[in-house]
Amino acid sequence: MDLATLIGLVGAIGFVIMAMILASSGDPIMFADVVSILIVVGGSLFVVITKFPLGQFFGAGKVVVKAFMFKIEEAEELIEQAVQLADSARKGGFLALEEAEISNPFMQKGINMLVDGHDGDVVRATLMKDISLTEKRHEQGISIFRSLGDVAPAMGMIGTLIGLVAMLSNMDDPKAIGPAMAVALLTTLYGAFIANVIAIPIADKLALRNDQEKLNNQLILDAILGIQDGQNPKVIEGLLRNYIAQGKRDVAVEEG
Repeated sequence: MDLATLIGLVGAIGFVIMAMILASSGDPIMFADVVSILIVVGGSLFVVITKFPLGQFFGAGKVVVKAFMFKIEEAEELIEQAVQLADSARKGGFLALEEAEISNPFMQKGINMLVDGHDGDVVRATLMKDISLTEKRHEQGISIFRSLGDVAPAMGMIGTLIGLVAMLSNMDDPKAIGPAMAVALLTTLYGAFIANVIAIPIADKLALRNDQEKLNNQLILDAILGIQDGQNPKVIEGLLRNYIAQGKRDVAVEEG
């Protein structure tokens, strides 16, 4: 569980709701409007559906789980495991890696290719292709939330115009002015809320996850190729530590 995502989202929504309660003297129901919800929520979702294939749109639900549940491995953990694998391969050959317990599926795939005796160029090409396709799949999910972040405020503006037209068309009926003005303002509120509290933050967190996973996979690729070349485990460790931030690298050296 990513506590930062959960705390940030719940906190933002909670503070907005608290502000609504205080602004309405304890009656936040005044901020609920069916017409505004239909325009912004319904309209935004269907516009986004128009922009993407149905499978990709509904697959976004699985992608968003990564913003909350995805656990990214630390580079230090991957380096430590890679050094252990390199040491095992140096002592007992690639077949010694067959029984190794590897939690990372990408690393497991690379090790399996070494055990199967694939050529270095084949291993590199296959794993690089895997990195590229994984990144592309993630970017497709991210683009859906980016689009929702773009569309929701626009639909809010459309709702505002609808409310203003309704208000101006009923200037002779004071009772109709209030509801029309509410639609005009609440659609803007809903659009800004969906975009800035939900869609854009989730898209940014998914993009961060994508960058972290890509960096880890590149680290693993270098580790696999180093093991295949028979490099000394210490040399592999030195190479892979370039993936760690300078500050952490210095700390690791001091501890070592």
